[in-house]
Amino acid sequence: MKEFFKKIGRVFVRGCIYTYCKIVYRVKIIGKENVPVEGPVIFCGNHRTYLDPPLIVVTAGRHMRFMAKEELKKNPLFALLGVLFEGIYVKRDSKDISSLKTALKTLKNGGCIGLFPEGTRNGFEKNEGTIKNGAAYMALKTGAQIVPIGILGTAKPFTKNAIIYGEPLDLSEFANKKVEKEYEDKVSNLLKEQILLLSSKEI
Repeated sequence: MKEFFKKIGRVFVRGCIYTYCKIVYRVKIIGKENVPVEGPVIFCGNHRTYLDPPLIVVTAGRHMRFMAKEELKKNPLFALLGVLFEGIYVKRDSKDISSLKTALKTLKNGGCIGLFPEGTRNGFEKNEGTIKNGAAYMALKTGAQIVPIGILGTAKPFTKNAIIYGEPLDLSEFANKKVEKEYEDKVSNLLKEQILLLSSKEI
């Protein structure tokens, strides 16, 4: 019964956020046909504002569990979204790997995960273009597909904004190989290239 009400809540909240983004932020959705309709998927995009996570969640067309910093639970709105959409909270600067285990289990069960490989808002700029290997590791470990995402615009009301879903990364060369840092780095760099490419397009 509890899960039933969660599903009803997700439908309602997803509809409200989608309508809000379309009207207030004039969000254009591009490339949704690139999203696999089944199987485990890791959604990875550039991170500009707090609007980005719910924007991906309500436009991807797949139910996903978003990985986010634990501090967001202090915000009533994000705490509610975390409950409805089964958010996975990450303890930064901690050796706790429970969030990673939860994400891997979700993918192995055919579910979807959303995250920002920059690690923080505007992380590519703040961290001299570095990217974290979490998405690459999980993809190599579980065989999940990675869908790169570009989010464009100023995220200011009544300005043009867009979300672009790219084609899943071709990771065939890494199939059946042991997960090693060398391969993680290669996948991460490929992911970074695609995110930067998508997020640099004109609306």
